[in-house]
Amino acid sequence: MPTLQFKGKNAIWNHHLSVPYHTLESETSLDFQPEKGSGNFIVEGDNLLALKALLPQYAGKIKCIYIDPPYNTGNDNGSGKGWVYNDNVNSPLIQEWLGKEVGRDDLTRHDKWLCMMVPRLKLLRELLSDDGVIFVSIDDEEQHNLRLIIDEIFGLDNFISNIIW
Repeated sequence: MPTLQFKGKNAIWNHHLSVPYHTLESETSLDFQPEKGSGNFIVEGDNLLALKALLPQYAGKIKCIYIDPPYNTGNDNGSGKGWVYNDNVNSPLIQEWLGKEVGRDDLTRHDKWLCMMVPRLKLLRELLSDDGVIFVSIDDEEQHNLRLIIDEIFGLDNFISNIIW
């Protein structure tokens, strides 16, 4: 099976293992009709930490996952600042490289995007049940990179189809 090589891959490939487990804390003041929640809940916080917090209780149990990651377009989303991927990777060189703003003219923006996505996708794979599905919204900017890295993490044989709308 072909694999995608990108700057930082060796440093982040197992980064999800070094992310510490966290405890989910319930905020009951935000509950709205909990009797109708059917066990569903919303987790707010850093997505890498949130995924790691879900792992002990939900590993291999999630039937359907939908994610809508940033599309890596160089847009600032109105914040006045560009994207900065700042995961606490254990390599000082990678930390410095990832911690810089990702602009449209950054020739390594695809590498940085993949460095951000891989740990999250690996944790999502651990959460997904064997008969589960994952849906990912993405634009043409990173679709090809996403497909290659998902094939590598989830297995080429598990791909079903692209849905274009």
